Amino acid sequence: MTSTERRVVLFGGAGVVAGGVFGSGCAPAAEHPSGSASAASSASATRHAAAVPRAAPAPRRFPGLPAQVDHGPRDRPRVALTFHGQGDPGLARTLLSAAEKHGARVTVLAVGSWLDAHPEMARRILDGGHDLGNHTQRHIDINAMSEADARAEITGCADRLHRLTGSIGTWFRPSRAARASPLVARLAGGAGYPHVLSYDVDSLDYTSPGADAVTRTILGQVRAGSVVSLHFGYPDTAAALPAVLTELDRRGLSAVTTTELLS
Repeated sequence: MTSTERRVVLFGGAGVVAGGVFGSGCAPAAEHPSGSASAASSASATRHAAAVPRAAPAPRRFPGLPAQVDHGPRDRPRVALTFHGQGDPGLARTLLSAAEKHGARVTVLAVGSWLDAHPEMARRILDGGHDLGNHTQRHIDINAMSEADARAEITGCADRLHRLTGSIGTWFRPSRAARASPLVARLAGGAGYPHVLSYDVDSLDYTSPGADAVTRTILGQVRAGSVVSLHFGYPDTAAALPAVLTELDRRGLSAVTTTELLS
């Protein structure tokens, strides 16, 4: 068990203890009208449960899959739209809302420094039913770093995700690279991520080619099992997404989270 996994276990245990304190504490029955003590205690416990969101899903190991995953099964009509999570949170919300309007779920690989600036986005992503993962702390070329610096990039973002959601996130994707170097893949595994998430379709939306070009690039390459790379923070991406989702629906391809794609 890694140190990060131990923190997840400890966090879960602390949550159980805290729940017991808030749920069971009540004043002596003599201080309440008959029957009101249990009702008040129950109402207090209900309010507390609603105020504390459940912990986010943890990473999973998928038997038979390689350490680096770039697509899912080709025999099922599903695709995963994955977003590099940084940039204008307003555009991020627009993209998430557009996906949800179409009944789609996506995967967001969040940058730690972006979560520092916009911590509310972690819960917004999870509350929409989407996957949330780790895209390093500062989004610089992790494959070119020393072992110590690369480890810090992975665990720095993992710690922020854990603090905000109770989980280190479901996936890790390297920054500034489609695939992780052997060193970075090993460090990700040591941090608690059994698989590195790559992709087989690059939308090239970060080049700002226009919404029509983004749409053509995705639809020209996507097929059953594809993992598509997209980005928050680019207006072209937000403008293209409704047309992409509509055409995926027409082709009978469901946009699901990466976890669903591989399950």
